[in-house]
Amino acid sequence: MSGQKTVTPSADGLAASIKAAGKAAGKGGLPPVHLWNPPFCGDLDMRIARDGTWFYLGTPIGRFELVKLFSSILKREDGKYFLVTPVEKVGITVDDAPFVAVDFEADGSGAAQTLTFTTHVGDQMQAGAAHPIRVERDPETGEPSPYVLVRADLEALIDRKSFYRLVDLGVHHDGWFGLWSGGVFFPVIPSQELPES
Repeated sequence: MSGQKTVTPSADGLAASIKAAGKAAGKGGLPPVHLWNPPFCGDLDMRIARDGTWFYLGTPIGRFELVKLFSSILKREDGKYFLVTPVEKVGITVDDAPFVAVDFEADGSGAAQTLTFTTHVGDQMQAGAAHPIRVERDPETGEPSPYVLVRADLEALIDRKSFYRLVDLGVHHDGWFGLWSGGVFFPVIPSQELPES
């Protein structure tokens, strides 16, 4: 990863990171990683696959609570991802987005609609100005990849089944087919690119 040294922390080191993050989070909140700026300690052999699976030393991390905890101390700076505690910062690899939105609930309709997404680690966010939806299209295949902002420059890839459900809720507005949520219209595809029904 980016020519940096790879670090292999001990189990004690990981446990200390977890404990520090847990204390800082307090009751149910997220650790204040935006306030932490510890020295960079190197890259960790940890990877988040496109489907949201976390790998450590090439092996999937099977403990949900551990994945949830690691995701709570995740930070993105200059397009790179790090796990951060008050005393250390290690780089990790993220194949696409660090989160996957695996479900959503829709309330209301039209411009009054709200879409509330849930990620694979239990984060919830209501799409709107603070949590925008964006869609990237593969330049060769045109295949869409939809995302919603979870927090602080960390996005969730919206899974395929949820995206198909979102398309069913889509409407045309100002020459675009897209989605309303939280009073904001999020364009998905130019209306003229859709086949006529």
